[in-house]
Amino acid sequence: MRITLAYGSSGLTVDLPAERTTVVEPVHQAASADPAAELQRALREPVSGPPLRSLARPGQTVAISVCDITRAQPRQQMLEALLDELEGVIPPGDVTVLIATGTHRATTPAELLTMLGARVLTECRVLDHVARDPASLVDLGMVGDVPVFLNREWVAADLRITTGFVEPHFFAGFSGGPKMVAPGLAGMDTTLELHNARRIGDPRATWGICEGNPVHDAVRAIAAATGVDFALDVLLNHEQRITRAFGGPVLEMHAAARAAARAEAMRPVPARFDIVITTNSGYPLDQNLYQAIKGISAAAEVVRDGGTIICAAECRDGLPDHGNYAQLLASRATPAELLEAISASSVTIPDQWQVQVQARIQSRARVLVHADGLTASQLAAAHLEAVDDIDALVEDLLRTAPDARICVLPQGPQTIAYLA
Repeated sequence: MRITLAYGSSGLTVDLPAERTTVVEPVHQAASADPAAELQRALREPVSGPPLRSLARPGQTVAISVCDITRAQPRQQMLEALLDELEGVIPPGDVTVLIATGTHRATTPAELLTMLGARVLTECRVLDHVARDPASLVDLGMVGDVPVFLNREWVAADLRITTGFVEPHFFAGFSGGPKMVAPGLAGMDTTLELHNARRIGDPRATWGICEGNPVHDAVRAIAAATGVDFALDVLLNHEQRITRAFGGPVLEMHAAARAAARAEAMRPVPARFDIVITTNSGYPLDQNLYQAIKGISAAAEVVRDGGTIICAAECRDGLPDHGNYAQLLASRATPAELLEAISASSVTIPDQWQVQVQARIQSRARVLVHADGLTASQLAAAHLEAVDDIDALVEDLLRTAPDARICVLPQGPQTIAYLA
């Protein structure tokens, strides 16, 4: 059985024994024949509430939140649909596009052009959110137990619009919607509280759960308390093309979008597997190891205790070099020691949530990574094993366990397998 894994920009093919292999993929959805019309429909026929154009008034300033480079959002299409809908009421010069970087790195000029297109870059103000810059943030007080600091440009705008795409998320339940406010446009103190060890360690902080999930409960509360005027999210197929669009009030819109995403992306399996091969959905999602933990987490949902996870993620951006992920990994000798240290500390360090999830998975499964962008020594420093040839590794594993069952997630976390 030859299977093409989503890997980098070109894919990676593996050849596995058909009689032992189960391939789990999302329900295939054809791309919208007219994505511009589908986006326009979502803006004019929201899931509830008034259409976007009825909310706009001449003289208003507009802020639009979009995903950063680590996400596959069709930003240009979505932003151009918004500009077209606001045309004649609000000029593009009064629109600020905010790259919701969360705690991620800044966007390069070349990336901005690819992400947004020449029209948006020429006509609108475009700014990266900077979580670590206190001058760019507004203190909005406490929402529940979370201190809320949000982007100053976002808070000051008269009309605030989030945009994103909805898919299962490994500890927030689903992406998109209110996450485009916090952590997307939040200050570091807000993000650290949202990602502390207690929340990330809660069993409800996982794929497909929002209500009752301590991470997403707080995220929704912040969006509701601080105000979003309109939200636009899309669903994407495995080609990262728009299949459906949803518009309206952020919480109602997101509930509808994630119900549709759940039906398409979450697939039941009858039992756990000895070997699970996964990806991080290809570029741009697999550009570094930090992001690839999501694909590993998807595999962990259906691997047996003591089983093997093999992740194919290109990691062209390395670990990456920025952030605290590599430093945290190097701070302890084993995943068990990392997990113990994070759980015991009252201080949340940026990026520790990814290390916490990784270490928790490694407490019950062996994890190997195929990554052209990382050396074996770099993976070893990250407490992971390198694998050059996935086919050969599987052959070796089957020699010692000839009855082993294999699961393949070719699209990685775009498909979440779960026990029926």
